[in-house]
Amino acid sequence: MSQIGAPRGRTCSRSPRSRTLRSVATLTSAVLAVTVLAGCSSGDESDEASAAAQDNAPAARDRVADGGTLRWAVDALPTTLNTFQADADGTTSRIAGAVLPALYTLDERGRPRLNPDYLESAQVVETEPKQVVLYKLNQQAVWSDGREIGAADFVAQWRALSGRDTAYWTARNSGYERIEKIERGKDDLEVRVTFAKPYADWQSLFTPLYPKQVMGSPNDFNDGARTSLKATAGPFLLKTIDRKGGDVTLTRNPRWWGQQAKLDSLVLKAVPRADRTAALAAGSLDLAEIDRSTAERIALALRDARAGRNGAQAALAHGPGSAITPSKALRSWALAHGSDDEKAAEVKAARKKNQEAIERYANAQDALAKFVVRKSLEPAYTQLSLNGESGPLADERVRRAVARAINRQELAESVLKPLGLPAKPPGSHLALAGQAAYADSSDALGGQDTKEAQALLADAGWVPGGALRKPAGTKAGSESEKKETEKKETEKKETEKKAEKKKEEGSTDAKKQASDTASDEGLYIVGDDKPGDSGDDRPGDSPAAPAVGANGPGNGGTVLAPAPDAAGQSAALLARAEALDTGTGSAARAAQSAAKPDKGVAGAYAPRGTAAPVTVPDAAQAKTLGKDGKALSLRFVLPSGPGSESLRAVGDRIVRMLDAVGIRTEVTKVSDDSFFKDHVASGDYDLALYSWPASAFPATDARPIFAKPEPASDGSLLVEQNYSRVGTDRIDQLFDQAAGTLDEDEARELVRQADARIWAAAGSIPLYQRPQLVAARADLVNAGAWGLAAPRYQDIGFKKPETTKGTERNR
Repeated sequence: MSQIGAPRGRTCSRSPRSRTLRSVATLTSAVLAVTVLAGCSSGDESDEASAAAQDNAPAARDRVADGGTLRWAVDALPTTLNTFQADADGTTSRIAGAVLPALYTLDERGRPRLNPDYLESAQVVETEPKQVVLYKLNQQAVWSDGREIGAADFVAQWRALSGRDTAYWTARNSGYERIEKIERGKDDLEVRVTFAKPYADWQSLFTPLYPKQVMGSPNDFNDGARTSLKATAGPFLLKTIDRKGGDVTLTRNPRWWGQQAKLDSLVLKAVPRADRTAALAAGSLDLAEIDRSTAERIALALRDARAGRNGAQAALAHGPGSAITPSKALRSWALAHGSDDEKAAEVKAARKKNQEAIERYANAQDALAKFVVRKSLEPAYTQLSLNGESGPLADERVRRAVARAINRQELAESVLKPLGLPAKPPGSHLALAGQAAYADSSDALGGQDTKEAQALLADAGWVPGGALRKPAGTKAGSESEKKETEKKETEKKETEKKAEKKKEEGSTDAKKQASDTASDEGLYIVGDDKPGDSGDDRPGDSPAAPAVGANGPGNGGTVLAPAPDAAGQSAALLARAEALDTGTGSAARAAQSAAKPDKGVAGAYAPRGTAAPVTVPDAAQAKTLGKDGKALSLRFVLPSGPGSESLRAVGDRIVRMLDAVGIRTEVTKVSDDSFFKDHVASGDYDLALYSWPASAFPATDARPIFAKPEPASDGSLLVEQNYSRVGTDRIDQLFDQAAGTLDEDEARELVRQADARIWAAAGSIPLYQRPQLVAARADLVNAGAWGLAAPRYQDIGFKKPETTKGTERNR
């Protein structure tokens, strides 16, 4: 992602030699795979939290027909074919996966596996005095121009991505900067890579591998590879990019030495998600990621087909014709054939329009019945980001209070349960269920607890009536108070003038009042509805948010503090954290085992004796939490686009949960184009919902997301990709240590420790793993919802007809 100018922070890297940027799955699908490490409890919990099963219609190659063209939807045509540039996107990665070498691919559990199409072996052969990795290449591996893949390609990619030559405009280079030299081995099929310092994630390097013609010079890297690739080496070739037609065409590679691609060609078609239902119905797509509404349309079509109903009957059952009752039809016919010619013409036009809509729906349902919906969980999770740079959320107690107010299980179920997908919230920022080392670290923060949330807020000074109290030290009659009084008088006069003007405007008054009411596209302050809003028809809003005040939770003089066992748990967790800092041996594991039942860490609970807020029931403002004369209000930014309905529904639920503990939210809905660039990345928000794709190499890829921001010389922050702007030195140290050890168990333990501290810092709250819904032609096999795995492009194809006798040789 390119650097974005920001009013309160900058998203540039702190060093050109340690850049790693990961694409953000805010409104679109993530395409990367998942991390290997997480958790703070002892033992391997990966078996307890299994991954959602793949749903890609697996079939043996001898049952897949040779030939055919697959039309696969993408969000947009690629702006570059170079995955190492800042504006590379999902389409860039999809093309690279089909046409370029991947030395390691990801299996169904998101683990990197050696790819025998390119490597015979790859292993660390020396650790002292330096780490040396020896790659033995497949002797048949050649570029599309006939040249062997060899050390020269490795060297060119290392030099381009090492960060030493700033003429290369790279978006990421983590790992490459650790390489000291690359040499040819005993023959052209061996490549020796020597590292200046140990690097645990060495398997992440050289995937994809570009030819030296692309990496060899800054001009070729920066400009040439944006629109064309001089050589490729995958089961497919890049044939054409039709910018006018919106297509990218890949064809079989005649020089491919592995199992031949089953498809003749693969066409990537740029189709916005909002248009995919129509594109599927029109028969212009064979495979497409879809949203829930399209999945429901396909499910209806299949249900109708199984019941023997055709599209026309379906349209009358649940389509545009479903609202036409016999009485309405009779009345419409009567009007259309009545004596009032003008009315008859109007009704006839409406009947014609309705009939056309019924026919379109019927045809679409007949076409959609030829598809199936394949579903799994994406290798990405949606999180609530809490901007800790300034304002109330700069206080970790307030961030923890927000986290403790949220019922993550309820949110996950609201998104995933209707789809029949596993609805357990992620327990890690750095791994997802099913990974070899997955462990739930969320106990470092604690689960949903309204009383604890209120106690934490009270301990931070946010109490009922606090908005009416003047800051300590403010004297009556002070200069500031006089200015405030003058300001209020001026505002009062302006209000009176506006009122007079409104009276004169007459009929336009109602319109202005309507435009001033809260709406989906503007600003909506929870707990501060405008007069006359009771009839507002905002989709997704609940009837009423829980009241916080005289009749709400947490009132009276009840003391909110951890029970004795909770206090003991907190102490145990603190001891565990200290043990974790000393190393990763038996002592640390023993501390983890002893503390496993704990539900929080020091600071996740309010101090013993913290009083619950006491409200003043006869004053509306006294019900609102405040501090030093300011009300507690958080700005919640959400995208307003047509593909973000689910995200907004989750936002509505979060708003109600926060309102239940006395936290007001100002919900601002912004355009999709503006949401990430102008708000999340620039820091112009308090709360935001967006998703992170995870990685098989968390020590490398996750570090910039959670790295502690550093002050720049101009007073701004260098945040890398840590858009919550919350981090600690210890988290950075743990990531660095994990990346620098070659002991896999030690690296896993270090990353688990880092994740526990990320939870405790409460800058990012994982809510649910994103659903992956894919519409596929019923006869398409080895394609669909891959889950954590990478596609195997050469196996994708159409199933042989059942009538075909015999089998084809497995190529």
